[in-house]
Amino acid sequence: MTAGPVEVTLSITPRSRFEIIDVAKRIEEKLGDGFGGFRKVQYCSLHTTAGYLEQGVCARLGHSRRQLDPFFRLIQRIFPPAAGYSHDSMQLREELSAREKETEPLNADSHLAFISAGLKNCVTYIHRRQQPVYFIELDGIYNQRRRERKTAILAYNGAEIVHRQRIPLPVSSNRTIESFNLSDLRFGLFDQLAEWVKVQGVEKGRFDLRLAPEERHVGLTVNEYETLLMRNDLPEVLRDPLKYMVNRGRKLLRHPTTIPSKTRDYAAYDLIHLYNELLDTVPVGRWLIDRIVSAMSTPASRFLRLKRHISLPVSNSLETGPQKIVLGKYQSPILIQHHPAAGGMRCLDITLRRFT
Repeated sequence: MTAGPVEVTLSITPRSRFEIIDVAKRIEEKLGDGFGGFRKVQYCSLHTTAGYLEQGVCARLGHSRRQLDPFFRLIQRIFPPAAGYSHDSMQLREELSAREKETEPLNADSHLAFISAGLKNCVTYIHRRQQPVYFIELDGIYNQRRRERKTAILAYNGAEIVHRQRIPLPVSSNRTIESFNLSDLRFGLFDQLAEWVKVQGVEKGRFDLRLAPEERHVGLTVNEYETLLMRNDLPEVLRDPLKYMVNRGRKLLRHPTTIPSKTRDYAAYDLIHLYNELLDTVPVGRWLIDRIVSAMSTPASRFLRLKRHISLPVSNSLETGPQKIVLGKYQSPILIQHHPAAGGMRCLDITLRRFT
């Protein structure tokens, strides 16, 4: 059996804006049977509009592009591109220079699709040869320029818990729907995490951040913490997902005089057609489609139920950057609440594991 964890970083150049890429096949081509002796493999995307679904979700979808493709097409219908998102209003993006505004992708739809589809920056699969592992690309081309993507893959056999602690976070806000960047220095969270890594001497491992069981009306994701996206676009989705669908959808853009009181009826009508289209093309995995579609017509509590846990890889690889806690340039762990927290505090149960 292989002595210790093995890590590789793959570079990917997408061929289209939306693409489903089998990274397991690419690893096989690069390493041959290099992962053959390992029990588990961790996959980490360094991007905010490209990521992975958990192994259980892919299993229920048959590990098949034929199942995954219509599922993501549904999400893209809910969040069409160039539909007037605040994030894409470059004149409002004060953090960008004039030159950066010229090249910054208009990709709010891809960020919202990533969050809503339950994509993750980091997932762990039980290693099974010949089973595909899909890197889901939502924003691979902008202005005919193909983007360069990186994904870090780490194979290992065991994971030893070396530290576990509950951390309270102050999240008081006068907004009903609010997002918090957990890498913000005012929380001091990343200083604590870095100290645990140092004290325990972890070179390859993972942090698991999970909302305490009693926490309600709140979710977690890893994405870009951009003010307009988090303060305008995402709250609009969470207040009323079904209404958001029609307000941003192509049909309403073509017919701006649609009677507001009938907005929900039109949205429900469109959603029924989308649902029937999917059931005609997806022979398995209907539970996932039902879950997403039902969430569109209910409060945000169900919309966020898929995301109570995130993972942050730990690595000493130079390819993933100088910091041992692995995050891409624009990635941040984000806590999203759609109801104020009792006492203005939220609790995370955090576990640090060392890979062997």
